[in-house]
Amino acid sequence: MIEPASDLSIAKGAEMLAQGQVVAFPTETVYGLGADATSDPAIASIYAIKNRPTFNPLIVHVATPDDAKALVKVDDRAETLMQAFWPGPLTLVLPRLPNSPISLLASAGLDSIAIRQPDHPVALALIRRAGRPIAAPSANASGSISPTTAQHVEDSLGNRLALIVDGGPCRVGVESTVLDLTQADPTILRPGGVSAQELEAVLGQSVGIAKHDANIVAPGMMASHYAPERPMRLNQEKAEPGEALLAFGPNYPHATLNLSVRGELTEAAANLFAMMRRLDIPDYSAIAVTPIPQSGLGLAINDRLSRAAAPK
Repeated sequence: MIEPASDLSIAKGAEMLAQGQVVAFPTETVYGLGADATSDPAIASIYAIKNRPTFNPLIVHVATPDDAKALVKVDDRAETLMQAFWPGPLTLVLPRLPNSPISLLASAGLDSIAIRQPDHPVALALIRRAGRPIAAPSANASGSISPTTAQHVEDSLGNRLALIVDGGPCRVGVESTVLDLTQADPTILRPGGVSAQELEAVLGQSVGIAKHDANIVAPGMMASHYAPERPMRLNQEKAEPGEALLAFGPNYPHATLNLSVRGELTEAAANLFAMMRRLDIPDYSAIAVTPIPQSGLGLAINDRLSRAAAPK
C-alpha cells in the first residue's frame, strides 16, 4: 500500500480523499492519517482506523492561510502568527465561522477548530489537488508511537489503509505546537515544533501553558468537549413525555432521531455530534439515548455520551 510520492500517487490520493477514503501522507512533523475534513463519514473512518478510544478534536490541514480564513475567524494575533510560522509546525485553535463546512466530528462538537498549514511539499500538493481541507491526526493506532516514516505507518495500521504516500522521513519528528487563540490570553495546549519563546517574540506578549486537566479543545489534551444543555439519560429503551429519543439500530421506529437505523457504529459516530445538537433545543426537556454496543467505535461513542450526561 506504500507508493513513493509522485504526481501519479498524489493524484490517486487526492481522488481517494475526494471519495471519502482515508490516505496517509507525510508532513514535516509526523505522517498524517488524512480524510476530507468536511465529511462526517470520512472523519468517522479515521477514528475507526485508529481505534481511537475518545473523540478528540483533529487538526485540519489547509494549503494556504486564505483557505483557513474561509473556515475560522482570524484575528490580528492569528494573522501575525500565520505570517511568521506558516507553513510550519504550529496549529492554531480559532473560533469556527458560522458557515464553516468543517465536520462537527472533526472538532469534537466544539465551536473552535484546530488548523494549520503543513510545511511539506507532498502534503501541500495533496491538499491542493484534493481541493478541500484535510483532517489528519498522526497515522498510527491510538496509543502507539507517532510515525515518522511510511514504514512506521504500515507497521502500525497494517492493511487498514488503501494508500500510504511515501515522502521520506519527517523532518521535525514531533507533533506541531497547538496554540489556543479563542481567549484573550494565548495558551499552548500541546508543546511541539514551535517554542513558547518563539511565539512570545512574535506576539509581543506572554504565552501560557495549559494544565493537563484543562478542558480538551485540541489534540493532545485530556478532559471534556461539547455537552448539550438538556439533561441526557443513557441506556434507555424509550423517552419520557417531553423528551427526545436518540436511538441506535432498527428497533426504534418512533425515535426522534436515529444514529444508525442499520446499527452501524461508523455511521453512528458520523451522526453523533450533529444529532446531539439538533436535539439540544427548548422543544425537549431532556434527551434519552438507547443502548450503544460497547465495542469498536461504540467505546468512543459511549465515552462521549457519558461525558455529555455527566452532572454539570
